[in-house]
Amino acid sequence: MSEHYQICKRCIMDTSDPDIVFDESGLCNHCKRYFEKEKRELYLDDAGQQRLEKLVATMKAKARDAEYDCIIGVSGGVDSTMVAYLAKKKLGLRPLAVHLDNGWNSELAVNNVERALKMLDIDLYTYVLDWEEFRDLQLSFLKASVTNCEIPTDHAINALLYRIASEKKISYILSGSNVLSEGIYLPPTWGYDAKDWKHIKAVHKRFGSIKLNTFPHINAGMFLYLTFIKGIKFIPLLNYFEYVKDEAKGLLERELGWRDYGGKHYESIYTRFYQAYILPRKFNIDKRRVHLSTLICSKQITREQALEALEEELYEPDKLVEDREFVIKKLGLTDDEFNGIMSQPIKSYRDYPSNYLFLKKWPFLLKWARNIATGRT
Repeated sequence: MSEHYQICKRCIMDTSDPDIVFDESGLCNHCKRYFEKEKRELYLDDAGQQRLEKLVATMKAKARDAEYDCIIGVSGGVDSTMVAYLAKKKLGLRPLAVHLDNGWNSELAVNNVERALKMLDIDLYTYVLDWEEFRDLQLSFLKASVTNCEIPTDHAINALLYRIASEKKISYILSGSNVLSEGIYLPPTWGYDAKDWKHIKAVHKRFGSIKLNTFPHINAGMFLYLTFIKGIKFIPLLNYFEYVKDEAKGLLERELGWRDYGGKHYESIYTRFYQAYILPRKFNIDKRRVHLSTLICSKQITREQALEALEEELYEPDKLVEDREFVIKKLGLTDDEFNGIMSQPIKSYRDYPSNYLFLKKWPFLLKWARNIATGRT
């Protein structure tokens, strides 16, 4: 370990993020930003609940004669399932569930989606990505040696939700993103913004070989049009509730027969392998630090419990062998080809074209647009 190693005295973010900043008390910039987000984006007081009541009333009134009044992206994970539960059971909304099938769903995730939506009587729309296109794009990001190999999936989900909302004239997308379990974002060095279509196109142009004819995407112009002209908003519904992860899991297990899948976003086989194998072995990144640090800040676990969790193995040996063989084969790689990708020098997202410099120069524009898009104004 480096002689300059340092870990935050409040959360467990450390110098594996090369851009981390500590104050004189040994507290890091990540947990400081968490508390800023908590003050700004949580709506748990009386005023926040009045805001939610007004929002729900508006959603229902706007779609009085329509089949659905909102859209929910579902993955089989706890956050999206909880959004579906709250929307239907607590708020009386009429959501359409939208699921992106990228070819990596675990059987458990599929069962969670089907079982929960059946119990809640929510219609499901599933979009299946063209596998050859998507495989080529995933391989492009692996070959690019950047830390965020999940950008293709995250971007496609976001674009698909906007597409369906626009086609069906639905103004509200209910999101599972939330402050209490996700308030600390990935450091830029760990994962660049998945919304940047310019970056995705650049990486694919450099390493890909198949045209992305059907891949759902959204560029800056489309985002502005859908947000300001069509009036589509992403609503982080969980920010209006005391969202405690373990309690939510227990509720969903009792009410919907939902089953836990392990780590965060482990409902996807590729995500599980990416987070538990590729990131720590190639990039020395343990994403659990971000998730556990958020739970420390929201007082759902103690710092000592988080440190103990970090000591647990990311993979059971047998499961690691099984997943590794499956992922390599499904991507159409040989073992030597995969090892070659893993041994390539690490690159930054800045090594490829993107909108980073523009957003860095005009950050208030991005903040303003996101506030409009998420209904915070």
